[in-house]
Amino acid sequence: MTTPTETTGSARPEAATAAPAKRIQGRSPGRIAWDRLKRDKVALAGGAVVLLLILAAIFAPVLTALFGHPVDEPHPDQINPDLGLPKGAYGGMSGEFLLGVDPTFGRDVFSRILYGAQISLTVAFLAAAVSVVIGVVLGAAAGYFGGWIDTAISRVMDVLLAFPQLLFSIALVSVMPNSLLGLGGTTLRMGILVLVIGFFGWPYIGRIVRGQALSLREREFVDAARSLGAGSIHILFRELLPNLVAPILVYTTLIIPTNILSEAALSFLGAGVKPPTPSWGQMLSEATKIYQADPTYMVIPGLAIFVTVLAFNLFGDGLRDALDPKGN
Repeated sequence: MTTPTETTGSARPEAATAAPAKRIQGRSPGRIAWDRLKRDKVALAGGAVVLLLILAAIFAPVLTALFGHPVDEPHPDQINPDLGLPKGAYGGMSGEFLLGVDPTFGRDVFSRILYGAQISLTVAFLAAAVSVVIGVVLGAAAGYFGGWIDTAISRVMDVLLAFPQLLFSIALVSVMPNSLLGLGGTTLRMGILVLVIGFFGWPYIGRIVRGQALSLREREFVDAARSLGAGSIHILFRELLPNLVAPILVYTTLIIPTNILSEAALSFLGAGVKPPTPSWGQMLSEATKIYQADPTYMVIPGLAIFVTVLAFNLFGDGLRDALDPKGN
């Protein structure tokens, strides 16, 4: 017969050898957002495509040397002299010309797509940077200070949102000299596109930042900083802006595809970069003249724009869900 003492004594070694409880580890907001983003396969696919496009634009000279031909090198032997169209099917696609040739001069479409990506992505990223800087500073100031400052900035936003950006861009380019401030040619055209698209794009992010700043300025940490003697500039840049990183980051990823479409539209209408510099919108404009005889030349740049914009939007949507503090 087993005594109670013996039973208690025999249970102690089992308790001692039991596995220790698993320690609960805290996760930072960045880690939580990354874990959510990893579960969104569509967003990750969009991000992978975006990364590939950026790398392709950066290494366009290398890829052109390996798989294509110089971007402005004509190949008249690839053009049918009787029809004025590329030889062969699908715009002259072959092992030598992966995406065919353009019907005008026989230039390699593969190379022009890569260099066109440089133009579109450079303009889109720089214009987004201009919009974010202006929109964040003015939007945060309007939301934090309120009063006449908020009224003045909000009215400027309303005017710019109602302003015909496309018509203004065309008019500005038509009166712009060939050189300005030491810039000329493609560099000057790209600079104009960046300033015009970026300047007319800041009210969108400005409204978002203003709304967030209106709610944040009433929070306890702002009152605490103010009670400790912090000035308005310190509160704006050290207290409010760090809490606005998530919406700013999300909106930046969503405004870039809009800028790509704006650049393509302006180039399509002749207000962008000029030939022989390649641009996706410019290629589409050229394709409208011969699309019935050579539809491939229209499909390829159109598909490049579609894939790029779709990839940025998918990644931006996934990033927005991942950074949502109320998400699962």
